[in-house]
Amino acid sequence: MSQDMSEENLPDRPAHEGGSQVATAENPFADPGFPAHQPRRQDIDEKAARSSERTVAFLFTVSMLATLGFIASFVVIPIDKIVYIWPLGHISALNFALGMTLGVSLFAIGAGAVHWARTLMSDVEVADDRHAIAASPEVRAKVMAEFATGTGESQIGRRKLIRNTMLGALTLVPLSGVFLLRDLGPLPEDKLRHTLWSKGRLLINQNTNKPLRPEDVAVGSLTFAVPEGLEEEQHDYQEQLAKAALMIVRIQPNDIKDKKSRDWAHQGILAFSKICTHVGCPISLYEQQTHHVLCPCHQSTFDLSDGARVIFGPAGHALPQLHISVNGEGYLEALGDFEEPVGPAFWERG
Repeated sequence: MSQDMSEENLPDRPAHEGGSQVATAENPFADPGFPAHQPRRQDIDEKAARSSERTVAFLFTVSMLATLGFIASFVVIPIDKIVYIWPLGHISALNFALGMTLGVSLFAIGAGAVHWARTLMSDVEVADDRHAIAASPEVRAKVMAEFATGTGESQIGRRKLIRNTMLGALTLVPLSGVFLLRDLGPLPEDKLRHTLWSKGRLLINQNTNKPLRPEDVAVGSLTFAVPEGLEEEQHDYQEQLAKAALMIVRIQPNDIKDKKSRDWAHQGILAFSKICTHVGCPISLYEQQTHHVLCPCHQSTFDLSDGARVIFGPAGHALPQLHISVNGEGYLEALGDFEEPVGPAFWERG
């Protein structure tokens, strides 16, 4: 292109609607604008528009039915049922049903939204110049006006069948997640509030597997104990141990500050839960001069001479104490279960 080319001798360029520009010497590559808008069949034929509306509503209805199917599958199909499905082979019937119904539910919502946008919402191209990040009052007013225009062009107010079925699909599909939460495991019911300890159950030394006598616990020592009858062969051994594990310490009775703690002891022998009340780590570090125990996970510190109250760290409450005594044969025994749940706090604890 020669340098002396002027606007008059530039070749003509087609001018389209949508903000077309005329080429100049300073800007030889003009914006041709948008091509002329071609209306869709639904824009000019209400019968076709109603057909699209029914299609979208059908897809949203399929989503609702699939969500209900997901819930029904979760409730009805046994977890151990195996079926043969070609070409997958033998698979879990529950997993297959949950996956298919949830997939259909989500796909139908997406397909309905896409079909709605492509056939009924406005498809007129709009161009807008870039502007500063901080919007002026005029721009904000313009955005709100465009939002109102977009709402009208979506026809959500006019197409009530689409609106109602869409709201139904979007309302039901979250129920799939709610039912999935039920699969995290059986409800705890009151299991968190009870352990294996009960009246008359012996304290068994965890190292020797023999019942403890008072003379087995020396002043300043730390001994770990489990309830009588807890065997490693049990299927729930770890679960029961995590709730019932004990720390046994012996302190001079005059050094026990808390009256209830002293009354629940036997000749200065105290039994406290071994489970930290912060996140449930096992406590194992004992300082006999101060009668403090330290959780190795997050350094929560408890004073065993003062009802195992928290003196440092993130733990929220004291370690539960087990009321103990000695039976007729001279063995240490429990006089009941813990009065409060062991381990970390939970919202039903009260």
